[in-house]
Amino acid sequence: MSGLKKKLFVLLVIGLFFTGMGQLPIFKRYYIADVPGLGWTADFYLTHVLHYIFSGILLFLFFYLGGKFLAQRRLNQISPFGWLKILLWAGIVVTGVMRVLKNFPQLTFSPELVMLIDLSHLGLVFLLGLVALAGKLMKLSYT
Repeated sequence: MSGLKKKLFVLLVIGLFFTGMGQLPIFKRYYIADVPGLGWTADFYLTHVLHYIFSGILLFLFFYLGGKFLAQRRLNQISPFGWLKILLWAGIVVTGVMRVLKNFPQLTFSPELVMLIDLSHLGLVFLLGLVALAGKLMKLSYT
C-alpha cells in the first residue's frame, strides 16, 4: 500500500475505534462529550450510524483488496504474522455482522449469546491492537 492509502486506512480504523467506543456510552459518562467540539460523541445514534458507514467502507476495502490479492495468486507470500492479522480481522468482521443481525427484530438471540458476541468483538479488536503494536515494534511484515 502506498503512503496515502496507509494513512487513509489508519484514519478509517481510528474512526471505527472511536465510534465503536461510542457504542459503549463512555463519552457522556466520562465527560468527554463536554469537551468543546466533542458534544456529538454523546449522540449514540450518530456514532452508531458512523460506525456502520465506516464498517461498510472497511468491508468494501477488504473484499476489493482480498479479491485483488487472490487474483494475483500470492497466498503463499503471506507470513504467519499476516495470517494472524487476517484471522483477527475475520473474527472482528464475523462478530460485527452478528452484532448487526441481533438488531433485526426478526432475529432473537439469547442474552448470553449477545454478551458473548459483544465481548468477542471487543476482545478481538483489543487483541488486534496488541498484535499490530507488537508487529510494529518488532518490524514484522504480513508478506
